[in-house]
Amino acid sequence: MTTVSERDVQLLRDALGPLRDREQIAERLLDSSAKHSFDPDKELDWDAPAEDGKWFWPPELVSLYDTPLWRKMSEEQRVELSRHEAASLASLGIWFEIILMQLLVRHIYDRPVTSNHVRYALTEIADECRHSMMFGRMIKWGGSPDYPVPRVYHNLARVLKTISTTPGSFAATLLGEEILDWMQRLTFPDERVQTLIRGVTRIHVVEEARHVRYAREELRRQMVTAPRWERELTRVSCGEAARVFSVCFINPRVYENVGLDRHEAVAQVKASGHRAEVMQSGAKRLTDFLDDIGVLNGVGRRLWKSSGLLA
Repeated sequence: MTTVSERDVQLLRDALGPLRDREQIAERLLDSSAKHSFDPDKELDWDAPAEDGKWFWPPELVSLYDTPLWRKMSEEQRVELSRHEAASLASLGIWFEIILMQLLVRHIYDRPVTSNHVRYALTEIADECRHSMMFGRMIKWGGSPDYPVPRVYHNLARVLKTISTTPGSFAATLLGEEILDWMQRLTFPDERVQTLIRGVTRIHVVEEARHVRYAREELRRQMVTAPRWERELTRVSCGEAARVFSVCFINPRVYENVGLDRHEAVAQVKASGHRAEVMQSGAKRLTDFLDDIGVLNGVGRRLWKSSGLLA
């Protein structure tokens, strides 16, 4: 297999322009990490009680919003659903971050340990450790159960972690980060939402911006330099990951736990034009990027459309 040197990569470009130097990108991200990193255990008031009447997630981002079932629900039941959906999303976030940490460790295993690129990857892994602990603590603070993904997808992720190629790993990373990031950017300034949850989302947004930059730049590099078979596999695996992500996004047990009929609720979410618009809006920045760099081609594009994340 032909390899591409770092010097050669600097001379290459994709639809977005010239590829940037990997070490320079990592150096900037390390500087940002030094200035804008947080310790959630100290930054947030975990002893503060939940505030009466406040949402745990913006109502417009709750899955049943503006459905016939939503209109029948009391305000108290709607807020309760937001509490459970916030816990479901935090559980999904922990699952993704644990996968991401393992993929990052694999990515740097054969790379120079003194490089900025490896040093930043280790910094990001430390960030993700804190995020996972923060999300777990948030679920416990809110008093709802955790919501693990269905066992079949939990085990499917074991396969992903074993066979994923480098570009496939970074494409999956962006899928797990960017849609939730879009929702959290709407959440942390929303004064209708619980103060602690706004604090959790603020920390996550600030630190995830670096993670997204790292993953985007590396995926661009990989889609230019990887062999054709690897690029084709990335298109398919990314599309399948989008399908799984959309299925697992909200655990349907949340509906049962607030006294709703699970099957009716799931059917109304699937039929909701508002929900489709929310999910596609959350994914649009990512899908535009993936389209520009050639990930959304062929079978992969069809899988993305079937996921409901791409119009």
